[in-house]
Amino acid sequence: MCGRSGNRAYDGLTVPRSMWRGVISFGLVSIPVRLYVATESHTAHFRQICAEHLSPIRYKRWCDVGDHEVPYTEIKKGHEVSAATYVVIDDGDLEKLPLPTTRTITISEFLPVGQIQGGLYFKSAYYVEPEELGRKPYHLLQQVLEETGVVALAKVALRDREHLCALQPVDGLLLLNTLHWPDEIRSPDGLASRQVEVKIHPNEVKMAKNLVQTLLQDVFDPGRYRDEYHEALMQLVNAKVEGAEVISAPEPTTGLMNLMDALKTSVAEAKQRRAAEKAPARKSTRSRPA
Repeated sequence: MCGRSGNRAYDGLTVPRSMWRGVISFGLVSIPVRLYVATESHTAHFRQICAEHLSPIRYKRWCDVGDHEVPYTEIKKGHEVSAATYVVIDDGDLEKLPLPTTRTITISEFLPVGQIQGGLYFKSAYYVEPEELGRKPYHLLQQVLEETGVVALAKVALRDREHLCALQPVDGLLLLNTLHWPDEIRSPDGLASRQVEVKIHPNEVKMAKNLVQTLLQDVFDPGRYRDEYHEALMQLVNAKVEGAEVISAPEPTTGLMNLMDALKTSVAEAKQRRAAEKAPARKSTRSRPA
């Protein structure tokens, strides 16, 4: 069904290793492809350590019946069918599941871009790369999705479970996102705020829209952002290593301000920041030789 993820060397370069191989079924067209994990975590990881000895805590995989530690290589998957009764499932069994999605991503329908609520449904992201024989139909599908403004909906079996997934064009490639199943999405109906009616003055709406327009960007540029939490965490670690003073975070502003006054002040500050950001660019433009 899928291979191990990782990297491999190829002509002196480090090439990502595919984690799934199969075909995209597009009507009667079959496109052989590979999937590659599109994201990676750069989160700082903490080890649990003993408060007295400052040494790492180690957890043992323990078999209660045999009263012994079990090496990871000797651990199997077991599905509990009744109390203390398990059916052993290995990778070979998973490969033989009678599901077409173990080898095939069958496109079932197309939806206009924006129909899927990404914030609720999107999960993991994978780059889709065609095999040599599938290059032409792959790029045909990619181009059609881009020109028609739709995403393809399908199913795929990855990592011991079947996923709903969406295919969409990104930078000349196809991107596959696994999706939450509908029964995995919690209803917001129980939230107390949904039961309260709030009246908003038209002038407040107008000023809030003004603030949005002031902060509006033409394109999404992730390079404008950085992980400041990670940077602060590394500064904290270095400060403790060097025995330096640890700087505390500032207290958040808790004072209440009239909503309209807060919006007006926010718009003014946003305009000042935007002007400051554009000033160097204008200055450098004037200094160019004719």
